[in-house]
Amino acid sequence: MEPRGWLPLLLQLGLMWPPWAQPEPQLRVFVVPHSHMDVGWLHTVQENMQAYVTNVYNSVVEALTLEKKRRFIAVEQEYFRLWWDGVASHWQKRKVHQLVAKGRLEFVLGGQVMHDEAVTHIDDQILQLTEGHGFLYETFGVRPQISWQVDPFGASSTTPTLFALAGFNAHVISRIDYDLKEAMQDNRQLQFVWRGSRSLSAEQEIFTHVLDQFSYCSEGFNWDGEAIFPGPSLDGKYPSMEIPVTEDSIPDFTHLLGKRVLHKASWFQTAHILWPWGCDRQFFNASLQFANMDIVMDYINSEASEFGFSVEYATLGDYFRAVHSDQVAWQVRDHRDFLPYSSDMHHAWTGFYASRSGLKALARRASSLLYAGESMFTRYVLLAPHPYLDPAWGLQQLQQLRWAVSEVQHHDAITGTHVPNVGDMFVEHLSTGMQGVHKLMASIIQDRSPAHSGPEPGGHFAVVYNPLAWTVTTIITLTVDFPKVSITDESGLPVPAQAQRSKDMPSAYDLHVLTTIPGLSYRHYSIRPSRSSQEETGEPEPFVAKTTQFGGRLRRYGGQVGGSLVPVKNGCYIVFMDLDTNLMHSVWERQSNRKVYMTQQFMEYHANSDVWQGPISDNYVFTPSGTAEPAWEAVRMEIVEGPLVTEIRQYFYREVNNSLPTFTIYSRLARGPQGSDGALLCHHIEQEYQVGPLELNREAILRTSTSLNTGRVLYSDNNGYQMQRRPYRNYKNNTIARNYYPMVQSAFIQDRRSRLVLLSNQAHGVSSQRNGQVEVMLHRRLWNNDKWALNNDLTLNDSSVVHPVLWLLLGSRTLTSDLHQRSGLALQHQPVVMLREMNEIAPRGSGSRQQEAVTLPPSVHLQILSIPGWKYSSNHTEHLQTLQKDREHEAKADLRRVLLRLQHLYEVDQDPVLSRPVTVNLQSVLRGLGSVVSVEERSLTGTWDVSEMRRWTWSMRDPHGHRGNSSQPSPPPRGPEVTIYPKEIRTFFIHFQE
Repeated sequence: MEPRGWLPLLLQLGLMWPPWAQPEPQLRVFVVPHSHMDVGWLHTVQENMQAYVTNVYNSVVEALTLEKKRRFIAVEQEYFRLWWDGVASHWQKRKVHQLVAKGRLEFVLGGQVMHDEAVTHIDDQILQLTEGHGFLYETFGVRPQISWQVDPFGASSTTPTLFALAGFNAHVISRIDYDLKEAMQDNRQLQFVWRGSRSLSAEQEIFTHVLDQFSYCSEGFNWDGEAIFPGPSLDGKYPSMEIPVTEDSIPDFTHLLGKRVLHKASWFQTAHILWPWGCDRQFFNASLQFANMDIVMDYINSEASEFGFSVEYATLGDYFRAVHSDQVAWQVRDHRDFLPYSSDMHHAWTGFYASRSGLKALARRASSLLYAGESMFTRYVLLAPHPYLDPAWGLQQLQQLRWAVSEVQHHDAITGTHVPNVGDMFVEHLSTGMQGVHKLMASIIQDRSPAHSGPEPGGHFAVVYNPLAWTVTTIITLTVDFPKVSITDESGLPVPAQAQRSKDMPSAYDLHVLTTIPGLSYRHYSIRPSRSSQEETGEPEPFVAKTTQFGGRLRRYGGQVGGSLVPVKNGCYIVFMDLDTNLMHSVWERQSNRKVYMTQQFMEYHANSDVWQGPISDNYVFTPSGTAEPAWEAVRMEIVEGPLVTEIRQYFYREVNNSLPTFTIYSRLARGPQGSDGALLCHHIEQEYQVGPLELNREAILRTSTSLNTGRVLYSDNNGYQMQRRPYRNYKNNTIARNYYPMVQSAFIQDRRSRLVLLSNQAHGVSSQRNGQVEVMLHRRLWNNDKWALNNDLTLNDSSVVHPVLWLLLGSRTLTSDLHQRSGLALQHQPVVMLREMNEIAPRGSGSRQQEAVTLPPSVHLQILSIPGWKYSSNHTEHLQTLQKDREHEAKADLRRVLLRLQHLYEVDQDPVLSRPVTVNLQSVLRGLGSVVSVEERSLTGTWDVSEMRRWTWSMRDPHGHRGNSSQPSPPPRGPEVTIYPKEIRTFFIHFQE
């Protein structure tokens, strides 16, 4: 590569500046010490704490205290908090406060973890950032202002938007496509201003720095070696320790550093060079690291004119302040993301979109439970005396689940790229947190059950809570022991219901109940066994669904299909099932009066397991041996029909003689009230799948083939926030895998007349390999003989059975644009059903109190309503004064301060009505929770008053490019009325009267 840019005299092989020329400025190298500490990957959190994390913080604090010029950046707050709360001495805490105040220890990113960007949901990304930022602000009064997303496998365009909203000034990423990074290096385009959203104002853009090919590691400068497990070395010897810096060895180190600087200088536009010093699990002996590097740096600086550069210890803040001061006109990047990620032509990192599918599902279930628990608790604390629970205990239950959900967003957690015992840790933390929130919910509903005369064996109360801030009409499902029951609501009136034999427990029955629930409100139902026949009592009983069996059909290799069709209907669709094949044949969408041919089948990609025979698939990468093959030989079908729900059950058998199916589809069409109340219920086909156990080295997909003329263009979402257009691309290698994308919440294909939307309640991989096709990777089971993977137990021999759910929406673009976002949220946040037996004595004074709904306009989503329990003052000056006065004083949690976050769901041009700005009077909307005293707008994670937040502005080559709906963000509210523009996310503290 030709040297160019800021190349010093010595490094340009003795070339001299012409005598009349002004020499270029000397390079300034910013050495940023760091340790990359995965919150679970090859070892559990506790194993890492014991082996090296504790020593990182112990030794870094000591090393920084000894020498003023030294610096360090701290990233993952889960580890720092565990050290701070459980290990750090009073002296260490005092020193950390001093180091932070002087800017020598800098917190970057500041979340609990370094979250994955491909398969995480936006709500969970915000949660884990909020948890970390809240702790840092409460403890030190600081707010991180630089990101450090250097290890996630690809970069989402949601992230620059979130970090801008959190008050960040710069964003650092690393893993992007190898060929793109190479081109950006050649053209010195590794730094740019990124506008992550096409609808938001330019104020919500961020300066972005892509680490060069050396990434975040600094090979050759690691004097403390590699951490060993289970604990620190007793003799201080570690594997792979660099030789100490001496008079004899110093030329080797300075030459290597100079060579790296030369490369970096040719890839960037300014004379400021970022040189991350550290790597995975380093600085557990920080004194040894700094003692050696001090010598190297002192030597270079003493000969700076000869070397052509100077070196200094720095934080990321130091580096970006220098870059910002240069006032370069930067290139602007639009809302495109950096997904998928390939590290070379043979390794497309698209396998992890579906690895450990069961953990991905559990993580989202936990997130949904937390979302419901937060608003239930907030409503309870603000409105009620607390006879049944201590609010401090309630906050503790929520906090435990907040931590667990935050932890699993780590880029080696929800991705499925960890060893089995670390996966067990994530599951244990999530399950324990969920149990705590279930206990909290049970305490909250203690006094919400309808009053009754006394115990009734076999009977149940069902309390149903809607966590969304809209009225929801849906069908809830309860499991009962018998079909003959009477079900009544809180007024004693009978409720529409349907009973059918449970598919999961043959001895039990599923009871489907039609319900309409206002926003953040409860419904109460009594389910009693029928003592006598319906004719005697006059009480209506649930309709018992009728099951029709269809014989098995072998997989066809040709011949007639579609000769005999069975229609399954609701008010929006007619699904035609083909009796020649027992597969779906077509769907007629009533509103647009269009029939779309549509068939579905399970297929598998086969994977090579021998590293000597070619590239393999593993937890991270997807490298199929060829195109997908059908994974079944026979399919059996039955249809369970009732007045509320009709269910089509298709059982796919890998072998004709198998007694158990490997794959199952349960397709459900619901019938509800006509009109807008029932629109979301009517306009989707729910599909629940049962997949597994798979054979070894198989990657299972559901392929849906349609008559839509899509041109192989797919749309998939970034983190449930915005859609990306994904045209099919041909590559020299790995074309199948490189056309896979993450689907966190939704994907769709379309032609000019119709759109088919897939909505999911967990992350999957999605692709469109042929015109009119969309395929979703649901499960993977892999093993390979790679020595490193075997030694670390990092294979994906996942023999589990998984039960993912998709909703299919078919209709015109107008219809699906209207329903897409709200349907995705309705799937993610279904009403919470809590059962109590009637043989429990109801508490005195119980009964369903009057409640006032919380209702937002249909284009605005209540992203969070919670009592965080923070103890800091909203006034920054007051908070800093409090910290200086008494760090040991334990303030009380403010239970009247509520964190509210609202999100506009629509893009600027998506819908003629729903894309308009919306004005909301928060006092009026929240009056059902109490009397609002004041509203203050905050940054995304709550730590800034937005009126005081001043982000850096960057010069751009395209200052007048597309800036969404306006060139200015919405002004902070002067009263309870706020106007929310398309795709805006606005965060508030709402203070309620005592």
